[in-house]
Amino acid sequence: MTGGIWLLPALPLLGATVLLLGGRRTDRWGHLFACGMALASFAVGVVFFAQMLGRDTADRALSEDLFSWLPAAGLQVDFGLLLDQLSICFVLLITGVGSLIHIYSVGYMKDDVAKRRFFAYLNLFLAAMLLLVLADNYLGLYVGWEGVGLASYLLIGFWQFKPSAATAAKKAFVVNRVGDMGLVVAIMMMFATFGSINFSGVFAAADGASESAVTAIGLALLLAACGKSAQVPLQSWLGDAMEGPTPVSALIHAATMVTAGVYLIVRSNVIFDLAPSAQLAVVAVGAVTLLFGAIIGCAKDDIKKALAASTMSQIGYMVLAAGLGPAGYAFAIMHLLTHGFFKAGLFLGAGSVMHGMNDETDMRRYGGLRAFMPITFVTFGLGYLAILGIPPFSGYFSKDKIIEAAFGAGGTEGIVLGTAALLGAGITAFYMTRVMLLTFFGTPRWREERPEGTGAEPAERPEGTVAHPHESPGVMTWPMILIAIGSVTSGAILAFGGALQHWLEPVVGSHHPDLAVPVWVITVTTLVVVLAGVAVAYRQYAGQKIPEVAPAAVSPLTVAARRDLYGDAVNEAVFMRPGQHLTRWLGYFDGRGIDGAVSGLTAAIAGTSARIRRLQTGFVRTYALYMFAGAGAVAATMVLVGLR
Repeated sequence: MTGGIWLLPALPLLGATVLLLGGRRTDRWGHLFACGMALASFAVGVVFFAQMLGRDTADRALSEDLFSWLPAAGLQVDFGLLLDQLSICFVLLITGVGSLIHIYSVGYMKDDVAKRRFFAYLNLFLAAMLLLVLADNYLGLYVGWEGVGLASYLLIGFWQFKPSAATAAKKAFVVNRVGDMGLVVAIMMMFATFGSINFSGVFAAADGASESAVTAIGLALLLAACGKSAQVPLQSWLGDAMEGPTPVSALIHAATMVTAGVYLIVRSNVIFDLAPSAQLAVVAVGAVTLLFGAIIGCAKDDIKKALAASTMSQIGYMVLAAGLGPAGYAFAIMHLLTHGFFKAGLFLGAGSVMHGMNDETDMRRYGGLRAFMPITFVTFGLGYLAILGIPPFSGYFSKDKIIEAAFGAGGTEGIVLGTAALLGAGITAFYMTRVMLLTFFGTPRWREERPEGTGAEPAERPEGTVAHPHESPGVMTWPMILIAIGSVTSGAILAFGGALQHWLEPVVGSHHPDLAVPVWVITVTTLVVVLAGVAVAYRQYAGQKIPEVAPAAVSPLTVAARRDLYGDAVNEAVFMRPGQHLTRWLGYFDGRGIDGAVSGLTAAIAGTSARIRRLQTGFVRTYALYMFAGAGAVAATMVLVGLR
């Protein structure tokens, strides 16, 4: 199979097209067709992966030019696709986990009247993300980039009858437009600097460019990555994006949108390797964001928003690793892949809990659900152990490697980055243990619903929502089980014998820094910090009475965490309010300045014309007098000139 790469994005795109254009005629089978298109794309990806395994390392990359896209003078761009060792990792993650999320959605969205449209948007999301990672040039990547933005807008605001969902969709769209401008500017600078926007042309010419040029391009690409991957300072949209249906949250956070920024940085590794200042900015953003998200996660009572903050933090780990250069690129991708499994499992588990709790999201109104939802409890618990990095679960093999690489940076930088990554692991253990305890352990904090017609009142419980918790149907639990298996095994598979590092080496290179201490010291220290986070959470929440309303904040940090560390307030103060004032001033300047100048000029011309018009009397004697005066003036001028 040497051709046919185009089938990977084309199949889900076909699904979206059929469902959107077919209308209500596809309502009965549209969701099944969408699942089939996602699975078919996954099958094609598996075939390509098997084909690549059978080739020599130097021959594994496959390319396909579909048509001449921009045949303009000086800018020749073909619509081409590139399937190499890096992009196949994303293809398998997007289509594999994405297909399981599609199947899960069959049960989750069973009673939604707009189910067909929902599945069309899911297919569109997959198609756009696949185009993003398969394009062989930055312009094609940009098309997929904007397609992902469109699909996220449609899915986050899917329940648009809810004002909060409509607002969240607009917020995600606007914040991402800021980041997208970074990618636009980067593409323009690439063309101006290298005369090409193809990966091959840009990377071949980058070594001959000035450091200032590649640094500027790298910083612009980082801005784009911050928007898509919800990194500081463009992280504020991610928590609000939980207003969409839970399968959307799983798809965005595990397999598609938030991983796009990491892909962009790793794909552009040649540029960042030549721009140390841009690399430093990348690691700084990653380190700040991993702590930023972890702290916010500690203060969230909404289960989906707690997991959203966790995603922000985990993507921060990936960005930090990507900023470490060849020493961290492979580990960034490894953590991206393992995170794709355990975060998908956590979100699908949260959706299962909501399914059994009348869509309640407040963990303070859960409690003791492990007895009612055993499959959800086990699968969610496996994801919990994976994100903590407990051996031998997947997070241990990926996140611990990032911590080692951070310490391996050496000097003060290594100490700061390693300490930040280590601290983030401890905080992650705290807030994820809190989620487990509040949701599945302790006494139930809801009132049990009695069957209709019995005349019985709900069983007495002091506080909480009325619910009848129950396990989700098989169409939801089987995808959760399969993803949980990935949460357990993916890390060991990818790390076995350095498999992923060797696989990615032709694309991202490799570097093994010398650590000041043995690896086992960092491993043991990390495990101790994680267990300390678990112990603190257990002491605070296990066996304690959990009030339905969170107690008043007793520290400034708690207040700040509950307000998302003032991310929205900063955006409002730094960007929105000054922007409003600037807009008002520009409006005033336009009305009084530009329009005033134009209006004044026309008024002056009109007034002058009116005065000149008075000279036109219509009397011959007046015109004769003007002619006589004019002749006299000419004669006088000639005399004066002659005298000189």
